Amino acid sequence: MNTRATIRLLSDGRRLHLNDGPIDLIIEADGAGEEVRRAYQAATNRFVTILDELCDELPLLRTRATASSPRPIGCIARRMSDVVSVYREQCFITPMAAVAGAVAEAVLTAMTEAAQLDRAYVNNGGDIALHLSPGYHYAIGMIERPEDPSLFGKFEISSILPVRGVATSGWRGRSFSLGIADAVTVLAESVAAADAAATIVANSVNLPDHPAITRVSARKISPDSDLLNLPVTRTVGPLCNSEIFQALLAGAAAAQELQAKGWIHSAALCLQGEVFLAEPLRDRTGLKSRQILYSGITKEANDRLVPSQRNTHA
Repeated sequence: MNTRATIRLLSDGRRLHLNDGPIDLIIEADGAGEEVRRAYQAATNRFVTILDELCDELPLLRTRATASSPRPIGCIARRMSDVVSVYREQCFITPMAAVAGAVAEAVLTAMTEAAQLDRAYVNNGGDIALHLSPGYHYAIGMIERPEDPSLFGKFEISSILPVRGVATSGWRGRSFSLGIADAVTVLAESVAAADAAATIVANSVNLPDHPAITRVSARKISPDSDLLNLPVTRTVGPLCNSEIFQALLAGAAAAQELQAKGWIHSAALCLQGEVFLAEPLRDRTGLKSRQILYSGITKEANDRLVPSQRNTHA
């Protein structure tokens, strides 16, 4: 029996907080009272098994994904492996790139299988699994700096959109990043897919060998890091507009490639106050941000970023 986990309702009486070691979830469900209680019980029952389940296969999950990688046993581990497998030929990636999203998905699935809910979310450190019945929606804010939360934009996800997952990655987040994005928020059909994609896009927002950027081997910071000795970003100094544009251009190319493949719905990339939107986030979800959303990067410049890779289908 798991005696480590913390399980409590927050002071608003609506949200459920579940914590077990590195896994920290905020959950909220809307629906009939008994259905919500049933959903929260199901979430709790599933949650207390997750950390031990993942630890049983941790060495494999921290190993680079390749075509010859063994198939994990646990359902969450398998989901992680499946999601990252599409990237294994193009870059270094391990199943851990999708762990937060896959955990949120598993808990939400337990809830929706146990109860009839109008809507629900499971937020795992900013990676959010969503359930929306017809006619329901969520408004979601995008945070630029986790250590000093401030919104750089917001958007609405309605039940008619093919989006049920939101994930954010960047060098300021709780996980390591190879890139310099302050935040990359990705919308996808599932949060596990969004989680892996946000890692890929955030890594791509980059200026290799720039003197204002400090990088350190991942293993020097965390000896058991799945990133081994890859150089992860620790600080990013002030950049000029052209450098910000160059870094966002590289990230835009990655985001739009994933859109063209149908792996993500949309993305927002933020670097030192500048924002690039990989549509259809802007035109389909009613995103609102600062009065001048693009600041130094104008809408016209945004539209010129990798136009040949622009995703034009729904």
